[in-house]
Amino acid sequence: MELLVSLLKVATRIGRPMRDDVADAEEVSVTELRIVLMLGGEGELAGHELAEMMVMQPMNISRALASLLEMGLIELVDNSANRRRKPYRLTATGRKKYVSMRRRMGSVADFLFAEFDEQELARAADSLSRMDQRLIEWETPSDSYHVKRA
Repeated sequence: MELLVSLLKVATRIGRPMRDDVADAEEVSVTELRIVLMLGGEGELAGHELAEMMVMQPMNISRALASLLEMGLIELVDNSANRRRKPYRLTATGRKKYVSMRRRMGSVADFLFAEFDEQELARAADSLSRMDQRLIEWETPSDSYHVKRA
């Protein structure tokens, strides 16, 4: 249980340097940053898919998508085969922004991992990969509901 609490703390605290050194420098909000990173890494995704993957309220995702559309960083993908699903992808400008964001993330990574040796980093990467796979396997109970407030 303490390991889980520690992991939650780290996951929360990483938001500060990501905001300060990446999002602010790129003139985007943290939510917009996360969406650009998701689309850059995962490819085309619909708003409801982003909300589920990022564990965020759909309205927050919708606002960030509207802002990213206005900035010209993302575009809607033609999906005439399924008119209910509205996927987004990065534009050419968005891909450049994604590359720039990843470069800035390097300074956060350098700071965070400065005191770890290669063996520690390899073990951490393996552990995180295994945790990620387990979380992908998580199944939300069918009778589950989500509280709709922020």
